[in-house]
Amino acid sequence: MLRRKLLLTPAVLAMSLGLLSACSTNETAKETPAQQKAAIEAGYDATMATLYKSVPGSRELASKARAILVFPKVYAAGLVVGGEYGEGALRAGGQTVDYYKTTAASFGFQAGAQSKALIYFFMTQKAYDDFRKSSGWTAGVDGSVALIQVGANGGIDTKSYDNAVNAFALTNGGLMAAAKVAGSKIAKLEF
Repeated sequence: MLRRKLLLTPAVLAMSLGLLSACSTNETAKETPAQQKAAIEAGYDATMATLYKSVPGSRELASKARAILVFPKVYAAGLVVGGEYGEGALRAGGQTVDYYKTTAASFGFQAGAQSKALIYFFMTQKAYDDFRKSSGWTAGVDGSVALIQVGANGGIDTKSYDNAVNAFALTNGGLMAAAKVAGSKIAKLEF
């Protein structure tokens, strides 16, 4: 019992977030807001190009989405207690409408750090509107999110078109196996 209480203390959470911040560079702190936005936009484009190249059917899914939220680099680190952080852009009709950050905390056996890209497809107008109206949105709580897996044929299951929100997790090698987005908190990024 004592061990569980120690893991959830603010000091342990702060230490884990310190590990996470060590994974990112200090460049963001030195960049102007315009430079930060430009880096996010470039990352958005590169991430979508990778998705289109590696997942057959993803371009068609994107064409049916009301909006797409892309976090090009989500850094995760942990030592028993872990955290994630990333910055991204939301585009609707091919235009960027706002910038967001994603954060998540995790508990359990873990050690190390990694980077991934997260992509959310808002397939219905209601899901998109609910997301935009929220002051802080949590995947799986404020909106049901289906993590897309590629079928045996290497393409996206057409049932994905029926989900309100679809998500992909990408690493340098392609789709990330056993990824989770439930519990990820998303909020507007203030520059």
